[in-house]
Amino acid sequence: MKIIYIVLFLFSFTVYASGTVVKEDTTKINPVLNVPVTDYHQSRFDRFTSSKFFQITYIPVPLIAAGFILKNESDHFRTLRNSYIPSFRYHYDDILQYMPAVAMVGMKIGGVKSRNSWGRMLTADAFSVLFMASVVNGLKYTMKVERPDGSNRRSFPSGHTATAFMTATMLHHEYGLTVSPWISVAGYATATVTAVSRQLNNRHWLSDVLVGAGIGIITTELGYLLTDFLFKDKGITRKYLSFDPIERFRNPSFFGLTLGFSMLPGHLYLGNGVSLSTRPGSRAGVEGAWFLNPYVGFGGRFTFSALPVSLKTNESTPYDPIRMHSGYAGAYFSYPFSPRWQAGSKLLVGYNLSSKSTLIPTLVETKKWVRPGLGTGLSIAYVAKQNFGVRFFFDYSLVSASFVVHKNEEYNVKETFEKRTPLNVMSVGSSVNILF
Repeated sequence: MKIIYIVLFLFSFTVYASGTVVKEDTTKINPVLNVPVTDYHQSRFDRFTSSKFFQITYIPVPLIAAGFILKNESDHFRTLRNSYIPSFRYHYDDILQYMPAVAMVGMKIGGVKSRNSWGRMLTADAFSVLFMASVVNGLKYTMKVERPDGSNRRSFPSGHTATAFMTATMLHHEYGLTVSPWISVAGYATATVTAVSRQLNNRHWLSDVLVGAGIGIITTELGYLLTDFLFKDKGITRKYLSFDPIERFRNPSFFGLTLGFSMLPGHLYLGNGVSLSTRPGSRAGVEGAWFLNPYVGFGGRFTFSALPVSLKTNESTPYDPIRMHSGYAGAYFSYPFSPRWQAGSKLLVGYNLSSKSTLIPTLVETKKWVRPGLGTGLSIAYVAKQNFGVRFFFDYSLVSASFVVHKNEEYNVKETFEKRTPLNVMSVGSSVNILF
């Protein structure tokens, strides 16, 4: 269930960042497939997804729902953070949250026409700030969730994240829909970096930033909706961009950020009665591929993962995770079964590196290794717009690992020995991608 909501979060961000573009001519457009409609009797689903209510809620509502559901299950990615950068402390996110708004005002001052006049834009932004601040502060002082660093009990939701996605949505409305969708991508990328940084700085849980992102988006949408109601057509200075239909047989080259869960099936038996129980861990990284045609390409991935383990005889006590980063490259395959959806697979070779670390104090540690590995996987990719998409993946990697079991009378281990064993690592998750 946790995996489903993480996938839903990344899917939502991708579709939103791609922009809701309005066609200016009279051609009737299918809002789902983004192609001209030959049958003017649209389905009930098509009519619903093109409604104003759906356009405002289909991104932020799932984000907020996922955040509330994951509120007690947010420690997975904190484990990944603590495994690699436990001392990360930088305050650039205090400024970064405002950068989309700075860009919006800067372009406006510089003479670049936005969708709205100064008066209409500032009115919409004022409503958005009022709505966002009221909701965020109301929840902070009602929920009283302790921050990961223990500094206070105002963690939920993330105000920095809400502000960042609010300003990104302002930029999206003013320039992303009227000048270039790349402006929306830049704004939401900045907001996403802010959200991730709040977790890296150990100031927020995953659920905090999910809800914060949803609040930032929906309150800005409501602010602009109220302004449109009050101003009608007065103060609109630029029309929306038009768009072209998505081609089915395009080269599906991509590059993106991945987020998911990794797991080792079963238990790791190390000998002399020592067996490790494995738990789902987290994985993050980048992945990309360049396609020669719609079907075959070449690319690779680079990932960091943390796989928690415990003794099988005492599974209630987790210890340090197996920390591993991997680099793989090889062939990628794709088949476009519709203009929007593609099925994919891959066959990769590469390396896996793990640093020396203590898994079970006085008993088990990982030996530093750099070992070759094999990887494969299946994926489903969704094309949101010409240059934006999301990919849902299931990956499998075969890794060779080394463990050292130390002599320990408490666990009846008579002598120190090294155990080399294969790891069958399975990962599920999604990635937000730029398509080119």
